Amino acid sequence: MTKAPEAAEAAEAAAPRPDGGGSDFARLSRRIAAEGLLDRRPGYYAVRVGLVLAAFLGGWCALFALGDTWWQLGLAAAMSVVFAQIGLLAHDLAHRQVFNRRLPSEIGGRIAANLLMGMSYGWWMNKHTRHHANPNHEERDPDVAPDLVVWSQRQARQASGLARFIGRRQAYLFFPLLLLEGLNLSFNSFRALRSPVIKRPLLEGALLVVHFAAYFGLVFAALPVGKAVAFLAVHQALLGVYLGCVFAPNHKGMLMVTPEMRLDFLRRQVLTSRNVRGGPVVDSLMGGLNYQVEHHLFPNMPTPALGRAARITRAFCAEKGIPYYETGLLRSYREILGHLHRTGEPIRSGE
Repeated sequence: MTKAPEAAEAAEAAAPRPDGGGSDFARLSRRIAAEGLLDRRPGYYAVRVGLVLAAFLGGWCALFALGDTWWQLGLAAAMSVVFAQIGLLAHDLAHRQVFNRRLPSEIGGRIAANLLMGMSYGWWMNKHTRHHANPNHEERDPDVAPDLVVWSQRQARQASGLARFIGRRQAYLFFPLLLLEGLNLSFNSFRALRSPVIKRPLLEGALLVVHFAAYFGLVFAALPVGKAVAFLAVHQALLGVYLGCVFAPNHKGMLMVTPEMRLDFLRRQVLTSRNVRGGPVVDSLMGGLNYQVEHHLFPNMPTPALGRAARITRAFCAEKGIPYYETGLLRSYREILGHLHRTGEPIRSGE
């Protein structure tokens, strides 16, 4: 198994060579394009959207069919998976993997994210675009901003308040904190409506209100108050855990980029990303994001093309001596927790 590259060694080993290393991405892109891997896959997405919508509507029908029973908590768990799959579809729409043009991508993205899932498409799109431009950059990637969790020892030394308290034991608290991620997405979605990053705040706000009115209305109409609250708690908690388990392996524990590092586009994306092996089951559960290296290099590549692209990219990186890392799903979580424990060391030692 390939070892995850340490920061300094990886940056040095993958630094662009004076023989034209800066154009490596262009050469890789030509190989990818020659295989037709950037072509749209309408048949695939028609089937995928149909299956997810069927599961979404079927889940709400099952809510009323089951009636007043604690078995509804099992349905809540199943619906957390369905909502996460809707979020993954919104992700693909945002990257124009489904449609070439911007307008249908935005319409589909707002329907999936705002109306069906209850998350602001505009807020998430702005945040995710900044992440793609500077993955794992300590100062520019919003996904590694030291909010509750610190992602580098530099951040740990500067942490204060709640972040410092959590940072002491963040490896143990990481997965429990994911139980709140569903609520965090909803809170930030509404808060962002007053931000200039949202291009159509009235539309997004209206879609969010319709979503939550229907969401709470259906649950409380089908169940007595106690079971309804339990259903909502289980659904939101497991939604957060699922989404966290999908997105965390992508970059957490990989190279953290500091302002003084100089990496070209290819190396910046490859060194900060981790691929996760696991076959069709993992591919489906993670919506193709387990091919994170290729997704970051070619963000508009349709999901079913990522596996083939990974084989090409892996071989190309071997030719150029660029560390390319992939591992199993459970191993990725162990690496994440190990990284979190190491980054919290300055807080535990009182630095």
